[in-house]
Amino acid sequence: MDERFLTHEVENQPPPLGAYNAWRTDTALQDAVRSQGGGWAESALDAFGAVAGDELMALGYTANENKPKLRAFDRFGHRIDEVEFHPAYHRVMQLGMQHGVHAFAWRHAERSGAHVARAALSYLHAQAESGTGCPLTMTHAAVPTLRHAPQLASAWLPKITATDYDPRLLPFVQKNACTIGMGMTEKQGGSDVRANSSFAERQSDGSYRIVGHKWFFSAPMSDAWLVLAYTEAGITCFLMPKLLPDGARNAIHIQRLKDKLGDWSNASSEVEFHGAWAQRVGDEGRGVATILEMVALTRLDCMIGSSALMRQATVQAIHHTQHRHSFGKRLADHALMRNVLADLALESEASVALTMRVARAVDASARDASEAALARIATAIGKYWICKRAPPMVNEAQECLGGAGYIEESNLARLYRQAPLNSIWEGCGNIQCLDVLRALHKEPETRDALFDELELARGGHPDLDQEIRWLTTALGDRNTLELRSRLVVERMALALQAATLIQAGQREVADTFCATRLGGEHGLNYGTLPAQAPLDRLWQRAAIGG
Repeated sequence: MDERFLTHEVENQPPPLGAYNAWRTDTALQDAVRSQGGGWAESALDAFGAVAGDELMALGYTANENKPKLRAFDRFGHRIDEVEFHPAYHRVMQLGMQHGVHAFAWRHAERSGAHVARAALSYLHAQAESGTGCPLTMTHAAVPTLRHAPQLASAWLPKITATDYDPRLLPFVQKNACTIGMGMTEKQGGSDVRANSSFAERQSDGSYRIVGHKWFFSAPMSDAWLVLAYTEAGITCFLMPKLLPDGARNAIHIQRLKDKLGDWSNASSEVEFHGAWAQRVGDEGRGVATILEMVALTRLDCMIGSSALMRQATVQAIHHTQHRHSFGKRLADHALMRNVLADLALESEASVALTMRVARAVDASARDASEAALARIATAIGKYWICKRAPPMVNEAQECLGGAGYIEESNLARLYRQAPLNSIWEGCGNIQCLDVLRALHKEPETRDALFDELELARGGHPDLDQEIRWLTTALGDRNTLELRSRLVVERMALALQAATLIQAGQREVADTFCATRLGGEHGLNYGTLPAQAPLDRLWQRAAIGG
């Protein structure tokens, strides 16, 4: 090229992040998994970490650039209700199921900490591609609900827990593996599923035919869905397969795919049931209680997903600022940027620490009544707070990249579009706060479990001790508790994060968290840590290879 037409040389741009092992390079995740009893699964996590930071990361871009398409009819006008996906989506699903993101906990149910290890697998997966987390999460979470129908469980669970991916359109008995979706909400009710109108009529052979609709029908590519519909006895849970036992299509008509803010790789839909065939799961009239076991696990996965987004945002911000220079030195060496990076790293570590603690409580629920009570309340607390923290945190990481963080070629644009989802999915913030109040009122053992957990860290930091006293007083005044519940649940979450970090033994991390999040040595925005905080050690701990 004629040098007269050269405008500039490209310089002072960070190199591509490149392939890395997302497990080996995440000190906070390793510490959390080991402290919560999942360390025995390190070989599986190491293997998937190499995939998540390499092939899966690249596939995530492609899967999100190529949104799923609805093919309601074939070329001849026959109704087919199929959703077409890019090959990258199918490869992401294959890798996720091969490594057990959907089934690790059930395949290793005899091992204490299996849910912790599975949570870590999901955390690694979601950093690279979040959309596929929907079908993987619901397939994982469907297991305890299906056990309410032993005959169905014996037929379906071997397919659900298989480490394979089989997208073929076949009756489930002919498939190598199956995925499960969910249909709960309707137009008129949203989170108030008691307002549903879909009705199920019992047939002579014991099956049901359902007429109605679902406003959000998650993962319409699944092999079956757990759905709620009314019978004469009340709202009831059903398993509705995509294909009938004879191979014919079930009467499920996809009306459209949702045009979503983010979560582009995944399909969410609106459907109508025109006498769709289904089998009952659990007792008639007990549908909400039956499906709540599934919801408890999907809410934990909301915590996992949001924590994963925060981790990946932190990784991207640190990498960029380590290689970009301004005013004569690296961005990461400027005092204000050091404060921001340290604050992001602190938020990320506190989130994954609490997430893994809740995973341990879920894991131990069948063996320990106190852990079951803690899981009951801490899942709602953590889901509320961690999912609320993700959007502003990812936005702060975007600022570290400047304009480059706002374009689709940087991972952060996709992370930012994804970030609000988990605070909405499986019950928005108000629903979580009301759920905490409901647990405290109807299951007083949950209050005992919460304070027992906090008491384990008493004396670890004076600001936590003060927070425990504040929570005791706040819960004592019941007259305005619902009105104040967002503040109370927020402070419960912060106290639990502090207690978990203290018990983990990372003194600098725990002390900084307590002083800033509980003690008031922090502003309303990120990057407002006090001057005496160990800034460099905090962000370098979160760096790749830190």
